[in-house]
Amino acid sequence: MSEVFLAVGTRKGLFTGRRRAGGGPADWELDGPAFPAQAIYSVGIDTRRPVPRLLAGGDSAHWGPSVFHSDDLGRSWTEPAAPPVRFPRDTGASLERVWQLHPAGPAAPGVVYAGTEPAALFRSEDAGQTFALVRPLWDHPTRSQWVPGGGGEAVHTVVTDPRTPDAVTVAVSTAGVFRTRDGGASWSPSNDGVSAVFLPDPHPAFGQCVHKIAQDAGDPDRLYLQNHWGVYRSDDGGLHWTDIGTGLPSDFGFAVVAHPHRAGVAYVFPIAADADRVPAGHRCRVFRTTDAGGHWEALSAGLPEGDHYGTVLRDALTTDDADPAGVYFGNRNGELYASADDGDSWRLLASHLPDVLCVRAAVIA
Repeated sequence: MSEVFLAVGTRKGLFTGRRRAGGGPADWELDGPAFPAQAIYSVGIDTRRPVPRLLAGGDSAHWGPSVFHSDDLGRSWTEPAAPPVRFPRDTGASLERVWQLHPAGPAAPGVVYAGTEPAALFRSEDAGQTFALVRPLWDHPTRSQWVPGGGGEAVHTVVTDPRTPDAVTVAVSTAGVFRTRDGGASWSPSNDGVSAVFLPDPHPAFGQCVHKIAQDAGDPDRLYLQNHWGVYRSDDGGLHWTDIGTGLPSDFGFAVVAHPHRAGVAYVFPIAADADRVPAGHRCRVFRTTDAGGHWEALSAGLPEGDHYGTVLRDALTTDDADPAGVYFGNRNGELYASADDGDSWRLLASHLPDVLCVRAAVIA
């Protein structure tokens, strides 16, 4: 029997949940926290293996950052004897945080990417036990001009192409989108059409503050981008971007996620403004498009109706791969919400959690 597995990284540990696939909204069981003294900024659920592997990027105030893995759905965890993500000595850098753990697609079994702060991409070929720095991105000629944003300077998003392991797209705060089509040997900025309203030149080749990218279920070349002001779509793998924010109460936000099966369907959680980081209109609403950004509809059935101030961070909105899809989000109020019907209706799964930093979900056997 299959079930949906949910992982919720918070400022004070990792919480996990399970729901029988096809079960009702009340069929959830939540456990935790694991890593009770650590902030969990990134989680990966690798379902390519016969036994799913969980990956967690922890950040201990005492021991520092590390990557842990579990092959029994979080009942026990392993930390490698040597630091799994480590900058080579000649870089003069040290790891501050692992912002993203991304199992690559079926074209690259065993490959896991880690996006870090300082802004770098690491690649693992042993399912996340050891990682190596992707030097061509680290040594990119534009790096000296990358400027940290309010949240630091990090590779926080990794998108891989299911058709070929050579195509990888990353988002960097605040340097923008970079792509490789030769397995990481070379990288090019890919920000045409994305604005940087805070710069003297609002349309630079790089320097945009990209908050998140998601890949469409029907076309790997169609990408959705939530920017620091602006929601965009690309139909050519990130070479060019078109504004699709019309119809949203605000085009500022952090999170964007695509439906796992339905082409043209994506979700965002609008935030009022960069200087007022609360839900747009003080309302707890997820917005969905079913035509790749042509129109947007508010989804709020079962969500709080009054004034609401829970901000959803870039990795705290996600979907599972069920059909219909589960959609989930957590916020900085410590609330966790779930939908089992593509976002049409919602229920509160947990409240009074620590600050929710990331949410991941997957159907597992």
